[in-house]
Amino acid sequence: MVRWPWRKDTATAPTSTVSDSDARPGTDDARQPTAPGAGSTQQEVRHSGNATATDGGIAVSGIYTSTVHLPPEALRPPAGVDAPAGLDDLPHRPGHFVGRGHELDRLDAALAAPGTALVQAVHGLGGIGKSTLAAHWAATRPHGHAPIRWITADSPAAVQQGLAHLATALQPALARALPDKELSEWALQWLASHTGWLLILDNVNDPADITPLIARTPGGRFLITSRLATAWNDAGTLVRLDVLEPAESLALFTRTATTQHPGRDLEGAADLCDELGHLPLAIEQAAAYLAQNPLTTPRTYLHLLAQHPAAMYRHGAATTPAERTIARIWNITLDRITHLQPQAADLLRTLAWYAPEHIPTTLADGGAADPPTRNAALGLLNAYSMITTDPTTSTLAVHRLVQALARTPDSDDPHRTPMLIDHAREQATTNLHIALPTTWNIPTTWLTWRTLLPHIDALTDHTTEETDTDTTAELLNDTAGFLRNQGLLARAIRYLQRALTTCERVLGEDHPDTLISRNNLALAYQSAGHLKSAIPLYEQTLTDQLRVLDEDDPPVLTTRYNLAGAHLEAGHLEKAIALYVQTLTDQLQVLGEDHPETLASIGGLGRAFRLVGHLDRGILLCRRALAGQLRVLGEDHPHTMASRSNLADAYREAGHLEDAISLYEQTLTIRERVLGKDHPDTLASSNDLAGAHRKAGHLKIAISLHEQTLTDQLRVLGEDHPHTMASRSNLAESYESAGDLKRAILLYMKAISTYERVLGDDYPHTFDLRRRLANVYRSAGFPDRAIPLYEKILASCERVLGREHPLTVMARDDLTDAVAERDSARSG
Repeated sequence: MVRWPWRKDTATAPTSTVSDSDARPGTDDARQPTAPGAGSTQQEVRHSGNATATDGGIAVSGIYTSTVHLPPEALRPPAGVDAPAGLDDLPHRPGHFVGRGHELDRLDAALAAPGTALVQAVHGLGGIGKSTLAAHWAATRPHGHAPIRWITADSPAAVQQGLAHLATALQPALARALPDKELSEWALQWLASHTGWLLILDNVNDPADITPLIARTPGGRFLITSRLATAWNDAGTLVRLDVLEPAESLALFTRTATTQHPGRDLEGAADLCDELGHLPLAIEQAAAYLAQNPLTTPRTYLHLLAQHPAAMYRHGAATTPAERTIARIWNITLDRITHLQPQAADLLRTLAWYAPEHIPTTLADGGAADPPTRNAALGLLNAYSMITTDPTTSTLAVHRLVQALARTPDSDDPHRTPMLIDHAREQATTNLHIALPTTWNIPTTWLTWRTLLPHIDALTDHTTEETDTDTTAELLNDTAGFLRNQGLLARAIRYLQRALTTCERVLGEDHPDTLISRNNLALAYQSAGHLKSAIPLYEQTLTDQLRVLDEDDPPVLTTRYNLAGAHLEAGHLEKAIALYVQTLTDQLQVLGEDHPETLASIGGLGRAFRLVGHLDRGILLCRRALAGQLRVLGEDHPHTMASRSNLADAYREAGHLEDAISLYEQTLTIRERVLGKDHPDTLASSNDLAGAHRKAGHLKIAISLHEQTLTDQLRVLGEDHPHTMASRSNLAESYESAGDLKRAILLYMKAISTYERVLGDDYPHTFDLRRRLANVYRSAGFPDRAIPLYEKILASCERVLGREHPLTVMARDDLTDAVAERDSARSG
C-alpha cells in the first residue's frame, strides 16, 4: 500500500516500504515520502501477489516492489484538485427519446433544491427506461451540476471501480501508483471536499452497496436508478417509472424503425406496441430488428413473436448488445431473486399464466411454500419491480411482457426450462380450481366468479389442449356453467368443447366426468338454440350412460330430462312428453316428490302439455311444481323463479291474462332484486311481461317494454343471443298488433335474417317468423310477397317434420289461401 503524501507525518524517509496491513488511508501511519528530485517524486510500493512491474519496477516472486515517478501536482491533496472541463462521462444515449415529461420535471425540481446529501431515486421494471431517463435528464436539462459522473452500482466492486475511474480522471498519474481501493478512497475524499458535482448511481441492487459513499459525502448530489421499489424511503424524491403511453411507444417505434428506410410501411405497429406492453426496451429491440430487416413488417414480427417467442426475446438486431435484450435484462434480476429466495421465481412463473392486472392474492401460490414464505416471495418480487401490488384491493399486477417471457420455455435459460414452465402452468391451474366457488347460480358468488374469470380466460388463451389435465377440464366445465348462466353462450360452448376433448383424451369415453362434460356441452348448445347439435349429443350421452350406469341413476335422469326439454323446443312434442313421463316416474321412485329435480320434471311436463294444447293439465302441473319449489327451495331460487314464469305462460295461453300479468310482474320484481336488472333471466321476464300486455291489448305498454328490453339485450347479450332474437320478433308482433305494419315488416325481416344466420333455415322459430311475415304481407294486401315465404316454410316443414305434422299442414293451408287471394285479386 502506498503512503499518502498529503498526510502530515511524524518521520520522513527517502523511500519506504509497507504492506497492506501496515497502514490504512486516513491514519497517521500513512507517511509522506521525500521527493528524490525537483521534477518528480519517487515512491516504492510493495504489493502481495505475483506480477511483473514495468517503468523501472523490479519483478519478484510473491512480492514485488515498484518505483513510480509522479509529478509534483499529483501529490496535491484531493481538496486542492479542481475538476477540469470535459470530465462528464455519460453513457451513449439512444438517438430517440420520447415522453417522460412529468418525470423530467420532477427531477428538475428535486435536484435544484438546496440542501446536503440530496438523494433521488428512479425505480421500475428492468427495460422500463430508468437509465435512459437519467442520462437524458443529465445531458439535456439545465441542472447546473458539473462534473457529471456515471457509476454502474450493481455491486460493491462496481462502485469501487467507478470511484477509481473518477480519481484517475481527476489525477491520471495516480493510476500508476495506486490500486483501485486507494484510488476509490482518494475519490471519496475529493467528493467530500467539493460541491456542484452529480453522481448517477445506475442499477443499484442493494442500498448497502452505496450507503458508505453517500454517508461520507454529505454535500453531494446523487441520482439513483434501481429495479428495487421499496428500498428508498430516505430518498428526497422517489420517481416510479411506468411504461410509455401508447402514442409515445408508437412514436419511439416509428423513429427507430425508419432510421434507414423513411416512409416504409409500418401497418400493425400500434398492435405490436400493445403486444409489447409499451415497454421501452422491448419497443427499441423490435424496432431495431425491423430497421435491420426492411422486408420484415410489424405484422411479421408479431407472427414471429407468437411462433418463436424464446428466440425473439433473446435476440435483437445485429447491433443490439446481447445484454440489452429483454431476456438478458430480466435474467439478471431473476438470478438475484433466485439466489435470495427460489420460491419467488417459482411464484413469478405461476403468475405469468394469469391476466396481467387485478390478480387476487388468493392466486399467488407458487407451490408448497408456507404463508410466511409466500409473503416474503411476494415482497421480494415487488421490491424488484417484477410485480406491483395494490393494498386497497389485495391484488397484484405483472407486466404482460414479463409474463410472456416467464411462461415461454427455453432450454438454454435456467429460469425457463420446460420442466419449470410445466410446473408453473399446472400450479396456476390448481390455484384457479381451488379458488372457484362451489356453485355458479347463486348471486352471492358472482363477484368471485367475475374476479377470477379474466384469469381463467388468460390461462385458457396461453395453453393448448395438449397440455390440459383433468383439473383443467373441471375448471373449464365449472366456468362454462357460470358463463351460460350469465348468457355468455359462445364462450361457454368453447370451454365445454375443450373440456370434453380433454376428458375423452385423459379419462376415456365412459368416465363419469366425460359423460357429465358431454351433457353440459349439449345443454349449452340447447341454451344457444343449436338444437341440431344438442339433441344428438344428449342421445349419445344417454346411450353411453345406460351402458355403464343403471337406468335410474341420477346422471341418467338428468340427461333424459335435458333431452326432453330439447325435443320440446324443437317441436317434437310427443317425444318430449314420453321422456318427461319416463323421467318423472323414475325420479318419484328414486328421489321423491320434493327433490328439486323431480319438481323440475313436473314443471317441464306441465309446459309440454301446455304446448300440445292440454292447458288444464299444464296449469295443474305447473302449479304443483311451483308450490313444491316454494316449500323446498324458497321464492328466490332460480328453479322457483322459472316455475313461476312457466305458470304465467300457461295462464297466458289459457286466456287468464290478469293472472299471467300478475305472475310475470312478481317474477320480474324478484329477478331484478336477486339477479339484477341486466341478468338474462331478468330481461327474459321483461319480454314475457310485454308479451302478456300485448295479448291483453295494452299495446302502448307492450311496445314500450319490448323496446326497452331489446335495447338492454343488445347491450348485454348481443344481437345473436336467442333472447335478443326472440325480443326483436316479439316487438315486431306488437307493432303488427298496433297496425304499424311498416315497422313490423322491417323487424320481422331483420329477425328472420338473424335466425337464418345463427340457427339455420330449419329452426322452429325461423318457420314461425317466416309465417308471421307472410301473414303481414297478406294483411297489407301483398299476397305475391307472402307466397314465396309460404313455399319455403312448407318445403322446410315437410323435410324436417314430415308431411302430416301440424305445422306442415298449417303451412300447406296458408299457401293454398295465399294463392287463392292472389288469383282472386288478379281476376278481379
